[in-house]
Formats: sequence, structure tokens, C-alpha cells
Amino acid sequence: MSCGAKLAALIPLMAAAFAMSCGYHVAGHSDLAPKGISTVCIPAFTNATVRYKLTDRLANAISHEIIARTRYHILTDCSQADAALRGSVNNYLYYPTVFDPTTARASAVDLRVYLTVTMTERATNKTIFKRTNMEVRERYEISVDPQTYFDESDAALDRVARTVAQQLVTAMLSNF
Repeated sequence: MSCGAKLAALIPLMAAAFAMSCGYHVAGHSDLAPKGISTVCIPAFTNATVRYKLTDRLANAISHEIIARTRYHILTDCSQADAALRGSVNNYLYYPTVFDPTTARASAVDLRVYLTVTMTERATNKTIFKRTNMEVRERYEISVDPQTYFDESDAALDRVARTVAQQLVTAMLSNF
């Protein structure tokens, strides 16, 4: 057998060995969470701000994100869940950043939400995960024409809730 034929016969074997030894895995789907936890309760966050409904949106968005990206099941009764994810909205700031030169009305608003989130194991009351002073920013436009005015602030709060949920679940998966 010639040297070229031997090499040609070895290439498929080397490729198969390499493929079997490869440490390939899908990022973000690790199972590093504590093994005793399979159910989580997420009550509405406490709210130290004047912005209502934000806390409900946060709990809903986080529940959806946890269901989509982890092995946890969400329960409504915290006394039955293995862990509880509790949070508080500590501050809500919004301020105009762009003004229409003709009308001098605000045409863009930046908002910032500051919150604290803690996950505790129910059986031991041990803190499993904690994120303090989490800040999420969002920007939305305001129509300067009174005929086409639409309040975009609710849609911006929905985006904030989704962003918080994505960042929290990513941090939880990374920190366990």
C-alpha cells in the first residue's frame, strides 16, 4: 500500500476520532443549578416607585423566560415551591432627552429602572442568587403631533420587563 493510500485511509478515522472527542455543547443551556430545585415561585415584585403595573410585568416576563430557558417549573404558591425569586423595583426614572425644535415638546424619553432580585431556597432559606442595583435602560419616542399621539411608555415598560428577564436568567445560568 502506498503512502498516499495509507494517508487517505487514515483521514476518515482521524475525523471520526476528532468528532467523538469534541467538547461541543450548546451555550446557555447548562444545568449547573442546585439539584434540589425544580420549582420556583415568582411573586409580584415590591414597588418603591410611583409607576404601577411594572412589577406585574416583571414577574410575568421573568416567568416566561425561566420556562423557556431553564428546567424549572413555575408555581404560584411559594409554600409549595423549592425556591422563591423575589424582587423589588427600587427606582424608576424617566426624563426627556430630545426636544422638537418647532414645538419645544419632548420627542424622546429615556427611562431607567433599578431593582434588586434574590432567589432563596425555601427549605434552608439560603440565598442561591442575588442581583443588587440592577439597572435597565430603555428609550422611547413621543409624537409631537397631537393628532397622531400614542403613549409609547407602556410598550417601553414591556421591553424593560423582557430585558430584565433575559438578563436575570442569563446571570442565573452563569452564576450557578
